[in-house]
Amino acid sequence: MRLLFTFVCLLSISFSNAQIDYEKYQDLSYRMIGPFRAGRTVGAVGVPSQPNVFFVGHNNGGVWKTDDYGRTWNPIFDEAPTGSVGDLAVSPSNPNIIYVGTGEGLHRPDLAVGDGIFKSTDGGENWEHIGLEDVQQVSRVIVHPTNPDIVFVAGLGHPYGANEMRGVFRSTDGGSNWEKVLYVNHNTGAVQVEFDPNNPDILFADMWEHQEGPWENAKFSGPNSNLYKSVDGGSTWRKIIEGLPTAEDGFGRIGVAFAPSNSNRMYATVDAKNNGGVYKSDDAGESWTLVSTDYRLWGRGSDFAEIKVHPNNENQLFVGNIAAYRSDDAGKSWTSIKGAPGGDDYHRIWINPLQPEIMLFAADQGAVITVNGGKTWSSWYNQPTAQLYHVSTDNQWPYWVYGGQQESGAIGVASRGNGGQITFREFMGVGADEYAYVAVDPKDHNIVYGGRVLRFDKRTGQTQFVGPEVLRSGETRFLRTMPLLFHPKDDDMLLFGTNVVWKTLDGGQNWEKISPDLTRKQPEVPSSVGDFITEELKTMPQRAIVYALGPSHLNKDVIWAGTDDGLVHVTRDGGNTWKNVTPSDLSSWDKISQIDAGHFNEGTAFIAVNAIRKDNMTPLVYKTHDFGQTWQLINNGMNPNGPVNTVREDHLAPGLLFAGTEREVYFSSDDGENWQSLRMNMPASSIRDLVIKDNDLVIGTHGRSIWILDDFSPLRELAKLGNTPHLFEPSLATRVRHNMFGDTPLPPEEPTGQNPPDGAMINYYLPIDAKEVSLKILDNNGHLVNEFKSNEVLKLPDSTSLPHPTYWIRPLNELSTKKGHQRFVWNLRYPNPPEAKQGYAIAAVQYDTPLSPKGPFVAPGKYSLKLNVDGQVLEQELRVRLDPRVTSSAADIQLQTDLSMQVYNAYEELYAMRMAARELLNTEKSRKRREAIAKKFIGNRDPNDGDQLYGSISALPFKDETLVGLQEKLLHVLVVLQASDSRPTQATVDAVEKLLETKDQFLNEWETIN
Repeated sequence: MRLLFTFVCLLSISFSNAQIDYEKYQDLSYRMIGPFRAGRTVGAVGVPSQPNVFFVGHNNGGVWKTDDYGRTWNPIFDEAPTGSVGDLAVSPSNPNIIYVGTGEGLHRPDLAVGDGIFKSTDGGENWEHIGLEDVQQVSRVIVHPTNPDIVFVAGLGHPYGANEMRGVFRSTDGGSNWEKVLYVNHNTGAVQVEFDPNNPDILFADMWEHQEGPWENAKFSGPNSNLYKSVDGGSTWRKIIEGLPTAEDGFGRIGVAFAPSNSNRMYATVDAKNNGGVYKSDDAGESWTLVSTDYRLWGRGSDFAEIKVHPNNENQLFVGNIAAYRSDDAGKSWTSIKGAPGGDDYHRIWINPLQPEIMLFAADQGAVITVNGGKTWSSWYNQPTAQLYHVSTDNQWPYWVYGGQQESGAIGVASRGNGGQITFREFMGVGADEYAYVAVDPKDHNIVYGGRVLRFDKRTGQTQFVGPEVLRSGETRFLRTMPLLFHPKDDDMLLFGTNVVWKTLDGGQNWEKISPDLTRKQPEVPSSVGDFITEELKTMPQRAIVYALGPSHLNKDVIWAGTDDGLVHVTRDGGNTWKNVTPSDLSSWDKISQIDAGHFNEGTAFIAVNAIRKDNMTPLVYKTHDFGQTWQLINNGMNPNGPVNTVREDHLAPGLLFAGTEREVYFSSDDGENWQSLRMNMPASSIRDLVIKDNDLVIGTHGRSIWILDDFSPLRELAKLGNTPHLFEPSLATRVRHNMFGDTPLPPEEPTGQNPPDGAMINYYLPIDAKEVSLKILDNNGHLVNEFKSNEVLKLPDSTSLPHPTYWIRPLNELSTKKGHQRFVWNLRYPNPPEAKQGYAIAAVQYDTPLSPKGPFVAPGKYSLKLNVDGQVLEQELRVRLDPRVTSSAADIQLQTDLSMQVYNAYEELYAMRMAARELLNTEKSRKRREAIAKKFIGNRDPNDGDQLYGSISALPFKDETLVGLQEKLLHVLVVLQASDSRPTQATVDAVEKLLETKDQFLNEWETIN
């Protein structure tokens, strides 16, 4: 997919002059690990003439397409500069033309904004930005039924402040130019616009005067919310008031729908303090009658206003709210047809006008499709658009990643699966709420704390409340997301932030309050509140909380605290005293979204400040090296329209920083003086948190689940790169099997996360293209273990001879000679056994099944890497360890290694004998002797790999044994030996001894023949 636009290019360019060449780290790549339960979805549309095709837009998750009724979904908007989608529309007359309105068209505490309108003319293959960049939130996009160039957009405008680019916009030239055709004022936006399905000159629009506030759950409404109608294609509009609530009734958001079979029949959900409910019109919307006051249908109007009418039955209608409802009697009575007790939260309903039993529902849980009128639905566990608030990791191996997932509670997912990929087997709920921080006990990964505070035990599945107050004192304030983390210098100290800082040393049995209220006593009302500022707001009470905690990595008495109303404090004596060290640039309600204390200097701290709730999109990151006496703003190089949510300092390389904004990940190699994008293959999304786990960067997005940048260690050596080749210091390599499941794989349609490479990641840099590159791996005694060459011709098996499709096959692993950073993965094995029949194991992984048979693993220990680039040799030491989960003794592993190498070497001896026998045949004149040699030493096929699950081998008298048969038995025993890091059984030892005796008999007979 390509993006063709100028505005987005302006957003994507770096704003720094001190940029590091991307080629120096170009082969780094993120992988997505899940979870696969979807996140909030507010845009949804199908293609009537293609009933299997649907498109959905996720909040911070981009645009996704299915062509199999929702069995699988694929992203089609990943190169765009924003992942926040409010709505999308497919042209009814030309389904290849798609319009996407970015910026989630909802007012919620965790909303995201976008960059205006995008267009594709080839079904989503390529996209062009076509304007309305400052509308920030698009609630609705509609396309004329016969003219794809006529488009209407409902622009909600800035969610946290007034602006002029809001209202209803029309384009008659496919988005090249836009005309604002309905505008009320700078606080009132358009939240919906709809065509009469039988007359596109008639339109209705809902104008909504509403603004989100700077503090949690702050909302402001004005008197200018109204329903409007146009009968001239949107050129002129008039208010519709008859029968509807008035401003005095607290008229808010409205959702309207036509009955396609009778345009005079219309319905509306109306949010109002008085007379709210479902309304009906029988005169094309000129007058309205209240038909239901059922609060389930219209409550929470700022979240929900979705209503649709059956294409062929004007009396059957559907409403989306916390559940989905249907009425068969023109809105008088209602039945809930889909939804769970906790609320699924349905935002959009699309009904196929040609086949009404086919429907698409979009909810906070994702998108689901029914093809039988709602009897059964597709899954929303196949859309990796999870919305994480924060992420953390534990200390087991492989490590797990945890976080609160919007609408799904707190979750944990493994960073590596045992089956070659990450599946539903590696996912679990961990007891806390959807907004939670999650803190795993550093001494016991089975104990997980989260939320306000709950203690979850993985072994029992039980959850206990262990928070500081069961009976609320009235002095403690709680909000949806509060920091909870262990102190890195004290494994017993769990810290928790409310309006004060708490600590426990005994897992929540007892708590100590270690700070006063650290929030502002009388916070000022920001100017962004604008026309909604009142005298009452100017004297509002304290309502903020401690939103960020940054315990020192060097001293357990040093703790930093930041509030969501813009204050920073630090204690240097374990909480006895606190000092206000707020940067002078900050004011009320500049949210301190994260603090990371320094790893090399006690006085160092980095803070991420998100001021989006003050209608300020500026990225704000500050640093101090003197305990907050002075602060420096460090945002050079960041996109000026990307608020910062998170900042972290690398624990090994001073000056290496990472930050996550509402768009992407950034890094800095000079202590924040200059930043540049580290987005690479990750789609744009809100980066809510990132953590460094050893040499991995773990990313929690609010719309695209969890991503990991494996082994970012080359970033620590960028300063060493120059005009000569460079071999980076390799990270510790773990000896782990690619796939430990032995039987049939998951179907390719099942959603899975990607495992990290199974082997050593060897990184090198070439300043120019090389002619030849080779890599030798030597053991501690200088013996060659394996060798790879760029000019080596690698081949996959002939696909026409395979009994299965090629989509299972792992691509070949080749040494690159191309300029820039390159990554080569060595699987920590000796070379594959020569001339064995190659194939793929039954336990396959789509696109990642390696060839078999494989050579044996190298023993744990130290190895030398020698990289030869056009004659220049570079060296590094590589350390290899066992899988940390293995409990076998060193003696057990040594026995396994010794036996494996004996078997492997015996196979190679037989291979050499077989090659020599072929040569002998060329000179042997006796036909009888040729036949005997061919039968005994050559055979008519190559040896097959072993299979310990279904295969077996049997001993034969030497007179009946063939060389190829013995090779196969050796390969089988090698599989048995290498399947696990365990002491070989006595039966295995006996088998090895017997096979080696037979090998010696072959050697003896060969000597007599040769």
